[in-house]
Amino acid sequence: MRRQVPKSALELLREAVGLFTLALGASMALEKANPIIVVFSLLLGALFGHFVRLEERMASLASRAGGSGFAEGLMIAFLTYCVGPMTVVGSIMDGMGDPSIILTKSVMDGAVSIAYAATLGWGVMASAIPLLAFQGSLALLGWLLKASLPPSSVSTLTVCGGVLLLGVGINLLNLKRVRVGDLLPSLLFALLLPLMVPG
Repeated sequence: MRRQVPKSALELLREAVGLFTLALGASMALEKANPIIVVFSLLLGALFGHFVRLEERMASLASRAGGSGFAEGLMIAFLTYCVGPMTVVGSIMDGMGDPSIILTKSVMDGAVSIAYAATLGWGVMASAIPLLAFQGSLALLGWLLKASLPPSSVSTLTVCGGVLLLGVGINLLNLKRVRVGDLLPSLLFALLLPLMVPG
């Protein structure tokens, strides 16, 4: 369908997706969470991502796989789908035997993926691979522990994910180039740091 749509219309769709991503990121970033843990998660994630040159490696791999637009579509779709309480709690509950939340989220994400794919290309489809690894790991965690993560981990992940989505929205609108790929490890720190901080 994208081949039949004028370039100006595709650019408008991209801007609409960018505005939606900013709005989604802002709403998630305003969730209640310990701001100190959020900042440390982002800082540690940024340092780790920069040290291992995560975005550079992703861009290099993606350019060999399908061009620069492929990496952008993959990253935007993955970030949109993988963060938030529904993903974390739903994946863990799925591991515990209740798939209702994650199935509900899959319907929502399926509708969004159509708009994303029309604008960003087939990298959106490829996001299913890291998304499966992320959600599958959480489901395995739920199966092993038979318990969900504490609310502090979920809320910190949501806020960090919202901040990263704000960066994605800024990139989509061509306001400034934010190296969101290097910030991806922040999501891991957002899950782990609340477990180490008492209270």
